[in-house]
Amino acid sequence: MDRDAKVPVLVTGGAGYIGSHAVLALKDAGWPVAVIDNLSTGFPFAVPDSVPFYEGDIADGILLEQIFLEQGTKAIMHFAGSIIVPESVEQPLKYYENNTVKSRALIEAAVAGGVEHFIFSSTAATYGIPETSPIAEDAPKQPINPYGWSKLMAEQMLADASVAHGFNFCALRYFNVAGADPQGRSGQSTAGATHLIKVACEAASGKRDGVSVFGTDYDTPDGTGVRDYIHVSDLADAHVLAMEALIAAPDRSLTMNCGYGRGFSVLEVLDAVDRVTNTHIERRMEARRAGDPAELVSDPGRIREMLPWQPKHDDLGEIITHALQWERRLSEIRGKA
Repeated sequence: MDRDAKVPVLVTGGAGYIGSHAVLALKDAGWPVAVIDNLSTGFPFAVPDSVPFYEGDIADGILLEQIFLEQGTKAIMHFAGSIIVPESVEQPLKYYENNTVKSRALIEAAVAGGVEHFIFSSTAATYGIPETSPIAEDAPKQPINPYGWSKLMAEQMLADASVAHGFNFCALRYFNVAGADPQGRSGQSTAGATHLIKVACEAASGKRDGVSVFGTDYDTPDGTGVRDYIHVSDLADAHVLAMEALIAAPDRSLTMNCGYGRGFSVLEVLDAVDRVTNTHIERRMEARRAGDPAELVSDPGRIREMLPWQPKHDDLGEIITHALQWERRLSEIRGKA
């Protein structure tokens, strides 16, 4: 894309895990970018010094108006929200507030501010327990937890608002995101994270005494849950390409899965971490968690058809290696804090 066609982008949740990698991908590709984050789960060190940073909430219409004016924002990448499935079952109203109500406020501010393109961080949890695997975008959407419902509602708001107000959007439904920036600039930093590869890397680094395996009686080859793991940097690249696609065809909106189309069970992932680290992680077999389906594997056919997306890190061992490298780097960062 011509550099002159690269519009100013606001990244919500840009101090968080996936958002910070999207900021890096945008910067690397020459896009003007700014960040808004309330730092509830994000970290200031995750935002490059050269990127304008606004500490605040995405439901703050006055602040958003200021940002749009100061930055000339024409596109939004929306990552801000709550993401822990079991927590959403325990605290559903928190998830409907953070993921649905606040997204509505952001969309309203975007419409008022003349934002033309909107990329939304959605989830495979919108599919619930899929009837077939791998899962294509036209599969039934029947979430089994408030997290999935909160994201599906936001997708619907975008679809309706885009028709009424003349912007276009892309909803990217993530499968399981893992890994870290290969250059060590960002990674998953949240304390108490529940993502398997993050937890396993903490255990392998001596920060945990083992890993809980939630559910060993699923209808899968080894009884543990199967997931499609995608490297966070490949996911970030998909966002940049989706932005280009929205700008190139302003009358078209898109909904696409983000995954590799291959699943690994919990035990397979832990075995892979053992191989990479030449250690053994203690496994604690526990009951299933509420809201967890047995298998979530993407059909990535649409994103490969619609975008020139060529994953660079489609290897479980590489994903784990980058996650481990970041875990060590994070210890250094926190040691200096």
